[in-house]
Amino acid sequence: MVVLEGAKPLDVGIPAQVFTTRASMPYEVHVCGVRAGSVAGADGLSYLVDQGLEALDDADLVFIPGYRHPDVQPPPIELIAALRRAHARGARLAAISTGAFALAATGLLDGKRATTHWHYAAAFAEQFPKVDVNEGVLFVDEGSVLTSAGAASGIDLCLHILRGDLGLSAANHAARRLVAAPHRSGGQAQFVPRSVPPAHGERFSATRLWALERLGEPLTVERLAAHATVSPRTFARVFLEETGYTPMRWVMRARLDLARELLENTPKSVDEIAAEVGLGSGANLRLHFHRVLGTTPSEYRRAFAHRGG
Repeated sequence: MVVLEGAKPLDVGIPAQVFTTRASMPYEVHVCGVRAGSVAGADGLSYLVDQGLEALDDADLVFIPGYRHPDVQPPPIELIAALRRAHARGARLAAISTGAFALAATGLLDGKRATTHWHYAAAFAEQFPKVDVNEGVLFVDEGSVLTSAGAASGIDLCLHILRGDLGLSAANHAARRLVAAPHRSGGQAQFVPRSVPPAHGERFSATRLWALERLGEPLTVERLAAHATVSPRTFARVFLEETGYTPMRWVMRARLDLARELLENTPKSVDEIAAEVGLGSGANLRLHFHRVLGTTPSEYRRAFAHRGG
């Protein structure tokens, strides 16, 4: 993690805690600055780091936490060069919140999708016109470069990376340790409002929990709406506003998530899992699994079975 002048405490702390150095996690966490020494952070905090940018020379994943005044504070030239070198040798670069400004300054986001804190989205778009900025999502994964919105969405991004590296069980274990939602409704296309209402996404939370306990049963918009005691049309509209997904697309993703956990943690066959998660046949599970996740159930099991937790 590269701590810049004005670094925001939560943006620094989130990846440090998610990827904490411990026996159950295959990561080592190192914090550096542009150079070793004291770094003045935001909100009355400062950081004492014993490494400079040389720490990036053998890093596999580099986080750039958000920092104050990114629209008027250009990142140091030596940081841009170090990030480009790290990316060229295969490291992933992940920016939290306004850290996206430093990442975009490398040119590595040109022609790609990205997000940042909604307050700075217009300034970001103006400063980096070659980047397709979307202020409405919690995070964007473009493979080797990833960005997230405000501090809390840094948790979503970190858990997303864990899911890809270690599987669903490991990410869920980390989420429980953090007392955080392991996968906020809407998957990777998780939308947040342009203004921030206090209870966004809560109206149908009870119905979502009810559905998660009945994924093996037939679930339709009409049945979900009946549980929520609203009309199917109202349910579909509000559900999309809350989650970023249509009800049936959300149900499909929930079924696939359950299938992933069963593939990781049980010896059940693909046909048995398909029936348990409400997809009927192994062929149907394989079809949707490949469409959404880009792999097969068998390949997923080989990659992640017994590695989580």
